[in-house]
Amino acid sequence: MSEIEFTQIKTEGRLSRPSTPSRARTDRAAQRTFFIITLVPVALIIIVAAALVVRSYPILNSYSLSDLLLGETWRPNNGEFGFRPFILGTLWVTTVGVLLAVPPCLLVSIYLAEYAHNRTRTFAKPILDVLAAIPPVVYGVWGLLSIVPFVDDVLAPLSDRWLGSISIFAVTQPTGFGILAGGIVLAVMIAPLIISVIFEVLSTVPNDLRHASLAVGATKWQTIRTVVLPQVLPGIVAAIVLGASRALGETIAVLMVVGNVPNIPTSVFDTAYPLPALIANNYGEMMSIPLYDAALLGAALVLLVVILIFNILSTLVLQRFLRRS
Repeated sequence: MSEIEFTQIKTEGRLSRPSTPSRARTDRAAQRTFFIITLVPVALIIIVAAALVVRSYPILNSYSLSDLLLGETWRPNNGEFGFRPFILGTLWVTTVGVLLAVPPCLLVSIYLAEYAHNRTRTFAKPILDVLAAIPPVVYGVWGLLSIVPFVDDVLAPLSDRWLGSISIFAVTQPTGFGILAGGIVLAVMIAPLIISVIFEVLSTVPNDLRHASLAVGATKWQTIRTVVLPQVLPGIVAAIVLGASRALGETIAVLMVVGNVPNIPTSVFDTAYPLPALIANNYGEMMSIPLYDAALLGAALVLLVVILIFNILSTLVLQRFLRRS
């Protein structure tokens, strides 16, 4: 097409662009659509929370919130519904799992992102994906067959010998089932998620920063410690929060190794009874007991509130850090 013909076609309006009002309407429609889609997760949380409040209202109406949250006795047959042992059990197991998982996950992520050869990364990434896709019940069986005997035969005697004076390591009637076994299983379960997220976060750091640090004489580790890690600290915290959120709600694997005894833990070798295990073990059974159904749904409501509070506080900490930096 000659330049004269193109000019003539353009003049006749055959290549005319959409009018500005039409484009503005399209942009506004797309903005509204994405806004509505963004609100869907928030609406789901509100719907779930409202349903739990309605179903647990009988127990909330019969007992004060302080009696439920601070009560130490769980005897549904006697009308005693104390959630404190289950809340503390959940927090103990989650804390132990996160503390065990974070250091090795951070080191593995740094190795994969900064030191490993491309062939090593190509080999490691599918393995992490496979580990993340293994069903929780498989981890539970592995914990039952391997971790529980290991804790009972090795860690408990060793701790009693060397760390018995420290209260959280004091061993009383060790059986292998307990918080430490549940924490080890949880650490293995959340490790692939934390490693994958931290690896992706480390990969976002521009190579120019690394090269500049190395050019002024810094070693590889000094570059990672003083240049790379400060750049991605919020992302690392976010990865840990994601892992902890999954650990808070994990049910089957922890249920199989934690002991499921509703007591207040004082040591990592004590048995515990996390809230998810309570709901999974008992919902659908013994519903003839008054308020039992409402109590279990109240436990689900408490678990939801704990997870929401945890995520909100983590988000606030991240935002505060970002403002300072």
